Amino acid sequence: MHARFPDFRLGKVLATSFTATLTERCGDAVERIPTPQRLVDWLAVNGLAVESCTTAQLELARELRESIHAALTAAAIQDSLPASAVHVINDCSLQGRAAAVLTPENTRQWRLGPDSRVEDALSVVAADAISILAGERDGKLALCASPTCRAAFFDASQSRTRKWCEMNTCGNREKKARFNANKRKSSRTAK
Repeated sequence: MHARFPDFRLGKVLATSFTATLTERCGDAVERIPTPQRLVDWLAVNGLAVESCTTAQLELARELRESIHAALTAAAIQDSLPASAVHVINDCSLQGRAAAVLTPENTRQWRLGPDSRVEDALSVVAADAISILAGERDGKLALCASPTCRAAFFDASQSRTRKWCEMNTCGNREKKARFNANKRKSSRTAK
């Protein structure tokens, strides 16, 4: 019998989607890539398919994920980027063999070779983080307003005023909690 793994939180920004493989960081953390195969699955869903993953490669991926999270969080609060995080991100970016290709829709897509390794895929994730941290993308880094989440996300909305990493999860949970609190308050005052 296979264990049921939590669903991936997939967004439009590769680097922040990758950091969302660990959610509820300030509450009961949810690890979404607990096994090497789950990392292979996440990479495939994001167009970075590799054949296999070792435990050491999974640990490298988690180290990159935490480094990206630390750097994005620091950037979101306008703090200095942690040197150790920058080092890991740069090292992962340099380790890979991936090529940028132009799609028929005039967008850039990363392509891995047929014998690609996890390190090749992680180099694409690191390069995406670098483009965000270097300010090359139109948008704003922010932290989720959920006290149990606090995920860094990239807000590319027109107003740049998003409060939640995802409306379907954190936003709905917070709005539901506020609704229930107001409902309890109303029922107490009605008595």
